[in-house]
Amino acid sequence: MSDLKSLLEPVSRLVTTLDLSHTAAAEAALAAAFPEDGDCVRGIEANARSGVENGTVCHRGEDRMRFSRIVKPEADVTNCSIDAVYMTDAKGPRHSHTKGEVCLCFPDDDAATFEGRRATWMVLPPGSTHEPTVAGGSMLILYWWPDGAVAWE
Repeated sequence: MSDLKSLLEPVSRLVTTLDLSHTAAAEAALAAAFPEDGDCVRGIEANARSGVENGTVCHRGEDRMRFSRIVKPEADVTNCSIDAVYMTDAKGPRHSHTKGEVCLCFPDDDAATFEGRRATWMVLPPGSTHEPTVAGGSMLILYWWPDGAVAWE
């Protein structure tokens, strides 16, 4: 898991510099810095999927929705909480992003979507609320919460 954590550090550094209230601009900045077919994102995906397979990532929950914490805020270089969820046609618990949320999505299926989108990078602005939903198949999602800020409803 230490390889995965080190691969996530540059993303954390960028996440904390972005204005997450401007979601399109933040998503564009993430895609430019970390393109979906680039070495960093492919390395993150390979390491995260390996963790799912060996039980160190997404080892809690039920078959349709397994989750885990990868990095606690106090252990991240920029104080982000980095979590992972593996969802199959499932809806997660409703929550609000007090400082925003950045998601890195890895679909297993061509039809799989998160929040109705197939984007690799997805930014949810500060103050937004949702019930995270994967439809059309399965998806592994890594997500950053600046300062670990989330409010469960």
